[in-house]
Amino acid sequence: MAEYSNIYFIGIGGIGMSAIARYYHKKGLKVSGYDKTPSELTHALEAEGIEVHYEDNIDYVPKDIENTLVVYTPAIPKDMGELVHVQQAGYRVIKRSRTLGEIARGQHCLAVAGTHGKTTTSTLLAHIFADSEEGCSAFLGGISKNYDTNLLVSTNPVIVAEADEFDRSFLQLFPDIAVITSMDADHLDIYSDIENMHASFRDFASQVNGTVITKIGLPICESDTEATVLRYSYDDASADFYASDIKVDECGYFTFNLNWPAGVIEGCRVGIPGWINVENAVAASAIALTYGLAPEKVKHALGTFQGVKRRFDIHLNTPACSYIDDYAHHPNEISAAISSMRDIFPGRRLTAIFQPHLYTRTRDFADEFAQALSAVDKLILLDIYPAREEPIPGVTSEIIFENVTAPEKVIMVKEELMDYLKDEPIDTLITFGAGNIDRFIGPITEMLCQRQSDI
Repeated sequence: MAEYSNIYFIGIGGIGMSAIARYYHKKGLKVSGYDKTPSELTHALEAEGIEVHYEDNIDYVPKDIENTLVVYTPAIPKDMGELVHVQQAGYRVIKRSRTLGEIARGQHCLAVAGTHGKTTTSTLLAHIFADSEEGCSAFLGGISKNYDTNLLVSTNPVIVAEADEFDRSFLQLFPDIAVITSMDADHLDIYSDIENMHASFRDFASQVNGTVITKIGLPICESDTEATVLRYSYDDASADFYASDIKVDECGYFTFNLNWPAGVIEGCRVGIPGWINVENAVAASAIALTYGLAPEKVKHALGTFQGVKRRFDIHLNTPACSYIDDYAHHPNEISAAISSMRDIFPGRRLTAIFQPHLYTRTRDFADEFAQALSAVDKLILLDIYPAREEPIPGVTSEIIFENVTAPEKVIMVKEELMDYLKDEPIDTLITFGAGNIDRFIGPITEMLCQRQSDI
């Protein structure tokens, strides 16, 4: 982007957009942008010297058309005033995914794709490179707890990228090595059906230049790509990469042997709890080992990984009360998180708070959400977070709620939540959702900690 002196972002507060904004800011370009509401992310950008505003006002757009690149997220409405203005005024206007593709071009790209699991896996992969002192630049879909950022920058020409299937964004990437973690039905507002979504993943696989590593059982085969196809698994010994001799301690931390084509790495330990993170560790390690990192450095990095904010993120853990927050917004993600909670806290009473994300996703997976959430002891279900969507008649949280068979359940709007929790007995609690439920993490943690001190 050397030909531009200004980079202007419409939707700068998004997790993917903010990483790219930070990247250009570190490269010395003038970076600014719009977002709908202030957030922890936008405040962090402002603290780093990036100008952010919160009203749709073309006066904030840099006036130098020829020297300004405008980057936007498809989550922005097409009729948003600033977006319409830059498109009509002659600015170069590109989507976030195109920008990431241009940054990755000419570098060694390691990509992580999948309908779930990709954020933890890509963040762990980036940590493996950073911890090994090999170094990489990384554009992450979450905030790494090791580095307190969603961007790593290195002089080593290796890029770790989260390859997002939304809006077919990942088709802007042409990786050297890629992993595909999952291909469950999602984003059906974009793909219309799972067959179209699977076809898009196969298109992504066809763009990989070296090696595609897929979770065993996914419908990607050798005829879909000229790249080498390898498989990984949690514990299936028929895969190329898998865990064996798996042990879990009383706090939910796992140790295992990592099997790969060149041998066995014994005594690996993941630095965050939950069986799902063993699977994520196998996937991340598969890319790192295929790239050529030393097995002992991969093993060390797994043990020092601190996780990702809002990905099975432990905020309180005592014998009397435990609270975990998770970004899960797909039924399979929720099921995996609940399963991990049951492993870590056997016999304890589990309460879940869930905020559905998007009307279309709620409509398309209402039955699956109900089934997944029925595995808790009590469900507190909130109203739908709409994000980029307009309401759909007849689609409310009620269509999930009516089919939940958990022993206890209650439905409410989010404004009622904190008052309700004041008198609610909590043993183990998990909050789920990709909307603004994260605004409750601090107040809930503070309330539960206060209860502990009052005992």
